[in-house]
Amino acid sequence: MITLYDVIRIPAMTEKAIQLKEKRNSIVFKVHPKADKTQIKAAVESFFSVKVEAVRTMNYRGKVKRFGKNVGRRKDWKKAVVVLAEGESIPDFV
Repeated sequence: MITLYDVIRIPAMTEKAIQLKEKRNSIVFKVHPKADKTQIKAAVESFFSVKVEAVRTMNYRGKVKRFGKNVGRRKDWKKAVVVLAEGESIPDFV
């Protein structure tokens, strides 16, 4: 079972994530691959004391990489875009 502390891994600070924060009041997180939308919403609301309006999730498959003769694979991961309610905000992470 996934606890609330296991759900959110790290905030994603990419150019697109920063644009979403500025234009649409959304925050992007890398989350546990087995976390569902209700768990993500509960974790964000409890950790940051904000009201969450919607959660969108995307699953990414790990890339196949070569390391010399060896072939390996990166881990699968999941991204969540959390839309905050009007007037809510989360402090900057950087």
